[in-house]
Amino acid sequence: MKKYLFAILLLVSVSVVASPKREMRAAWIATVANIDWPSKEAVGNTELQKQEMIAILDTLKALHFNTVIFQVRPTADAFYPSEYEPWSSWLTGKQGVAPEPYYDPLQFVVEQAHKRCLDVHVWLNPYRATLGFTTEELDSTHIYNQHPEWFLHYGDKYYFDPSLEQTRKWLNQIVADIVFRYDIDAIHFDDYFYPYKIKGKDFPDEKQFRADPRGFTNKDDWRRDNVNLIIKELQQTIKSLRPWVEFGISPFGVWRNSTSDPQRGSATKAGAQNYDDLYADILLWLEKGWIDYVMPQLYWEIGKKVADFDVLIRWWKQYSYNRNLYIGVFDSQLGKGKAESAWNKGNEICRQISLERSLTGIDGISHYSTVAIMDNRMGLRDSLRNDYYKDYALVPINRNIKSQGIQKPNHVKIKGKQLQWHFTPNARYYVVYAFDINSQYYDTNKAEHILCMTTDNYVDLTKYKLPDKVVLYVSAVNRYHVESEPSHPVYSQSPLKYWLQNYTESDTLKFFTLHQ
Repeated sequence: MKKYLFAILLLVSVSVVASPKREMRAAWIATVANIDWPSKEAVGNTELQKQEMIAILDTLKALHFNTVIFQVRPTADAFYPSEYEPWSSWLTGKQGVAPEPYYDPLQFVVEQAHKRCLDVHVWLNPYRATLGFTTEELDSTHIYNQHPEWFLHYGDKYYFDPSLEQTRKWLNQIVADIVFRYDIDAIHFDDYFYPYKIKGKDFPDEKQFRADPRGFTNKDDWRRDNVNLIIKELQQTIKSLRPWVEFGISPFGVWRNSTSDPQRGSATKAGAQNYDDLYADILLWLEKGWIDYVMPQLYWEIGKKVADFDVLIRWWKQYSYNRNLYIGVFDSQLGKGKAESAWNKGNEICRQISLERSLTGIDGISHYSTVAIMDNRMGLRDSLRNDYYKDYALVPINRNIKSQGIQKPNHVKIKGKQLQWHFTPNARYYVVYAFDINSQYYDTNKAEHILCMTTDNYVDLTKYKLPDKVVLYVSAVNRYHVESEPSHPVYSQSPLKYWLQNYTESDTLKFFTLHQ
């Protein structure tokens, strides 16, 4: 009985952590208030900033992540040289002051991440202009000081006025500048559109609504249309420059409660709703194809009464309109809250990954935020390395973008201790597969057979624990995440020589069938 029970448990364990070959594995790198990078000790210290970023990227690569979401514009400031917006104070200690010694953090991240076969999604906050500081602390070049009439004061922060055409033009200009100048893979916005509501205070745009309602009689519909306009325009701006660059949104996890929308709302009782409070009509954007992926922030545990992760992940699956759907999870909550909380019992993130993988139509996970991974909270990093992310995964192909194919690598050979091949035109990186020569099938559709990913055109085979007799394949992956057909097989030992040494002459037909 114990033997059977062990077998059942083993099967359950394997099914839970089974690693798909294509799966988004992203991590947010938050720069606002120095949450993830740079550390407060590294503010103004170029070399320490580089060391910290390399440590993050090396860790993510070792854990088989494939994407970073790097925040470069928290408050209409910049973590890159911009002719439009000042350097961020969270980088150098004072807004408008360039790094010294000088470097371009965004270019550094793009180069270092791509070198490690990690995609870079550039994360911008569209409307926020201040956070934790006053307008007096803004650099003289900040757009607020050039055009204060473009901004509205709400609570203790200033925001671009979403109703203004000037705001839309400015945001399009910022995005176009980044997409044109940097070899990035996506533009990414999170949940901050109209600000979260403050009880008893209305966003101060009544004057603007009355002056230019654009045919709307309901202010809420007008506000939603203000955001709709910028989302639609940004998709067009991005694709006009680089068709492969994706546009993704990571909204608050609840679109609408069922009490607000009995037909399409989720069975939740969330205090905030995208549609009603942030004026973000995510479902419209998905339906129209104005965004290429959605990454809802499902920052609650499985079983939470007012917002159950299980309920919400199934709801988003139903309403993704066949766009790529990635689930944002809240690693930073691990080990926090009450002792009896799910976040302090086992590892809630691992449970959520298991649930996500059990459902079809969901394309992966994004982790908020990197600091929890680096800290190995509740053993998360160990669980990812040993079980959930033990195999590599390719980034999913985006279903909203017309992709292009790529030819397979050629002239693949073993020379000395290296596997070598010629560079393939338009390849972003290469995937190397390894099989024991005794394997009955050489299935490159399974992640477990991926030996490594590399941007080089060679692999040092001595770095890997391989069988004495191994067969290797190489494929190429382009900017659209399309993978080529595998190359011709390369053997560590001549397959015919190997066969004649180990099998009878009567097996010859089987050999040529297997190795044709």
